[in-house]
Amino acid sequence: MKEIIECVPNFSEGRNEEVIEEILASIKKVDGVKVWDVLVDKDHNRTVVTFIGDKDAVKKAALDSAYTAAKLIDMSKHKGAHPRVGAVDVIPFVPLFNSSVETCIELANEVSEEISKNLNIPVYNYGQAAKRESLKDLGYIQNIQYEKLFEKIKEEAYAPDYGKSEMNEKLGASLVGARNILVAFNVNLGTDDLKIAKEIAKKIRYSSGGLRYVKAMGLKLEERKLTQVSMDMGNYEKTAMYQAFEMIKMEAKRYGVEIVESEIIGLLPMDAMFDTTQYYFKAHTFKKGQVIEKKLLDEFI
Repeated sequence: MKEIIECVPNFSEGRNEEVIEEILASIKKVDGVKVWDVLVDKDHNRTVVTFIGDKDAVKKAALDSAYTAAKLIDMSKHKGAHPRVGAVDVIPFVPLFNSSVETCIELANEVSEEISKNLNIPVYNYGQAAKRESLKDLGYIQNIQYEKLFEKIKEEAYAPDYGKSEMNEKLGASLVGARNILVAFNVNLGTDDLKIAKEIAKKIRYSSGGLRYVKAMGLKLEERKLTQVSMDMGNYEKTAMYQAFEMIKMEAKRYGVEIVESEIIGLLPMDAMFDTTQYYFKAHTFKKGQVIEKKLLDEFI
């Protein structure tokens, strides 16, 4: 069977429907590509698209969508809750079937070189495509943010992998990487106090002594008058979603804050929900083989 690679580009536009539709159209028109999911977030002012295909199709769709976004997005006017450095902010490639991380690293480098040259922007490789240890962590560059990267990029430690150490005022920079499947999981809190969300995120994330394989940050959702603990869970098998959720709930209690809702960004594997189902239903004898879709996949793929 042919290879299947997933691409999950993040574009710095979540409010202008016409711009979003044009970007989506540039992906959908590529032969061999299927769009699996689209998440538009007005508070983050960000759109996350998930599509799949073989290497050639995914590469073309990634490039075409980057070029379309570059024509339509102006970072000098962009405001949003989520950290970002550019119009085509993040492009990760993920091996799903009959593919490998090595193929995705190769793809990341090819796309980085082309968009840097054709859009005249600095590009960083992150994750498993990183050329430096520091860049294995997406946040090393992304958390600097567009506005501050104009100065930081001049420092050797923050020089791009492709292009000049000079920001493009309209387009900013881009982060292109290769990674395995992760779960992007957000929990919204019933308070507009950003300090509380940041304190809880600090307790949750591994770098501050929290849960292994979890990155977390506190964000403010201005339109909804809420705050959010936004997480990337790098290994959902070793740190389950319910563990992160329960820890946030426990920490929120100390501030007298309730969880309003949670949200999953993009797609997630069936296995990522399995431990959570067992935990909340106390279904200790529940097995993956009882899931109909799992049986079908095992039978026909």
